[in-house]
Amino acid sequence: MTVLDARALVRTFGSVRALDGVDLRVEDGQVLAVLGPSGCGKTTLLRIIAGFMAADAGSVELGSRPVLVDGRSRVPTRERNIGYVPQEGALFPHLDVAANITFGLSRSERREADVSGLLDLLGLDRSLAGRAPHELSGGQQQRVAVARALARKPTLLLLDEPFSSLDASLRETTGRAVVDAVRATGAAALLVTHDQNEALSLADVVGVMSQGKVVQVGEPLQVYARPATPFVASFVGSGTVLRARVADGIADSVIGSFPIAGSPGGTDGSGRPDSPGASATAGETDIFVRPEQVLIDPDGPVQATVDRFDFYGHDACVHLHVEGHGDVLCRVRGDRVPSPGEQVRISVTGNATAFGRTS
Repeated sequence: MTVLDARALVRTFGSVRALDGVDLRVEDGQVLAVLGPSGCGKTTLLRIIAGFMAADAGSVELGSRPVLVDGRSRVPTRERNIGYVPQEGALFPHLDVAANITFGLSRSERREADVSGLLDLLGLDRSLAGRAPHELSGGQQQRVAVARALARKPTLLLLDEPFSSLDASLRETTGRAVVDAVRATGAAALLVTHDQNEALSLADVVGVMSQGKVVQVGEPLQVYARPATPFVASFVGSGTVLRARVADGIADSVIGSFPIAGSPGGTDGSGRPDSPGASATAGETDIFVRPEQVLIDPDGPVQATVDRFDFYGHDACVHLHVEGHGDVLCRVRGDRVPSPGEQVRISVTGNATAFGRTS
């Protein structure tokens, strides 16, 4: 069943078109991440779905119920059966955790609310129920905010960058706990984020936004391995753009040959045969290659020089100079980082994505 169906949403602020014909669907029990840079329209989209803001055009259905028609709200926020978690959690400082969780519920709903069960669900100790928000860590506060949203038993939970203010380790553990809790309730969730790792690791489906438009929607692996546009390719992870000549679905570049994604003989990013699609037209084109597709290989056919590297602990992104191109990115294990100035040989693997084809 479709929980959310947003169609042709438009919203302008003066001369700025914050939403430019946005279509988005969320299915029952699905976690969909809306990923994009600041100012691309993510929060505006969320606020329109929640009923906090009108649109200039477009429609929104929650379940089979129209809540926005021709840009005008027909159903107030409190009647939309949604939960909403803002970026900072927005807990009431004068209420304890239990009272924050049940805030906004009717008297009968408060009596029936299972505060202990919600704390368990979010991985919080039951002893926190009587504490004030300032006695909690940032991650605990965000989990309480999610518990408050889930106390209403919504069919759809809206999460507006709820982990962005947390440090890296807390962001990962809190994000996983929240998504697991949402899935346990059977609710669907729409997660707005600018963090690529968060979107790819937590969501079932990722929708990428740019300049008020949804430019690609797909499973995380598909969006990463088969980016639809140069923007998606560069925003969802790093990579190298290379000039190549394409013939019979194979792109020949200065670092090696790649099957073109969507061409016969290619794969979909998981190793499965790719569905035939827009196979590459013969001729000159730009191709996009992920760093993990470039391998330091003593028997590789191409020589490169290590310029520098970006070290992340578990791995590193090495910047290689290859004659005829310049900077090529290569991902290596953190304990196998070559030194700047070192001569290495490289080989390549996997598909490339072709953009900007010319004859």
